[in-house]
Amino acid sequence: MPDMLVNLLMLPPLKPVMLEMNNANIIVRPAQPFEITQALDFVEREFSVAWADEISVGFANKPVSVYIAVADNEIVGFAGYECTRRSFFGPTGVVDSMQGRGIGKALLLASLWGLRAMGYVYGIIGHAGPVEFYEKAVGATVIPDSDPGIYTDLLK
Repeated sequence: MPDMLVNLLMLPPLKPVMLEMNNANIIVRPAQPFEITQALDFVEREFSVAWADEISVGFANKPVSVYIAVADNEIVGFAGYECTRRSFFGPTGVVDSMQGRGIGKALLLASLWGLRAMGYVYGIIGHAGPVEFYEKAVGATVIPDSDPGIYTDLLK
């Protein structure tokens, strides 16, 4: 999967997306440092150990660079930024049963606005999939010759 580039100066507004989430009784918010165990357990259980490792870096950042989506007091999605590399978005995921409700887009936008607040003009979506989602959601473009990018020589 290729990496993608996002112009952070051209992001859609965050507030309408967050209002949609609130109206659907889904809270998208920054994770708190005291939620690290719950968040890492969720990511490892639903996605992978490697992704849990990546967002552990986001919990070490000040401020924390991990967003979570919460429904009925349970984590249903997450997104990290500035975890894998500087200016990188990801990893991110939403549980299967909650997909198609706009949660992934809300997590993406919140994270990209976080990168913009850090002073970045461009963000990189590492190992992006599905490409079409990112193109439509934030106007991301594929970076030529970026596959596999930094994800080479991985430990087994």
